Amino acid sequence: MNHSIKKEDVLAAFEFRHATKEFDPTKKISVEDFDFILETARLSPSSVGLEPWKFVVVQNADLREKLRTVSWGAQGHMPTASHVVLVLARKDASYKSDYFWQQLTGVKQIPAENVKNMMGRYQSFQEEDFKLMESERALFDWASKQTYIALGNMMTSAALIGIDSCPIEGFDRDAVDAILREEGLLENDQYGISVMAAFGYRVKAPRPKTRREATDVIRWVE
Repeated sequence: MNHSIKKEDVLAAFEFRHATKEFDPTKKISVEDFDFILETARLSPSSVGLEPWKFVVVQNADLREKLRTVSWGAQGHMPTASHVVLVLARKDASYKSDYFWQQLTGVKQIPAENVKNMMGRYQSFQEEDFKLMESERALFDWASKQTYIALGNMMTSAALIGIDSCPIEGFDRDAVDAILREEGLLENDQYGISVMAAFGYRVKAPRPKTRREATDVIRWVE
């Protein structure tokens, strides 16, 4: 592993990153650079290693316009961003689902017997510890929480190579799902929209970054 990256370079990327509201439409991210950003999403961690996500890159202008009409927080992004990513979350991340079993035994290659022996723990975690089985929405929201890990990694990796981004939650979730369903992008409703993200290059400098002081948000217990 290459440890040559410097801590100050990482912090500089966090200082550089801001919620870009409008991008320069004449500047496009290279295929190589955006593949890198997507790969950091794919390699992101998730609870139980379920990877309950899909990343839909929307470059079609007509579909972007449809999404813009139901996304009040993406009015400047849809027409100008080099790339727009819809981050979908799975609806069937239950320990009872075929997806859960296939992910652990097929993708993660955990022996089936080991998964069977752990199933009681997974059931307890979802039903009792986090109460994820109380409603379909609770289970979906848990899957959506995992997608935000990938979202953060995409934005950070973009900032590290000088690319701007903006996370987008300002949309009508049901309306977006309806559009994506019509486009055949929800895979028989196995997925739902979790969050959006736009990427590109800024057209103007942002105002200075503001954050609460470290003493307000960090507490040590020794």
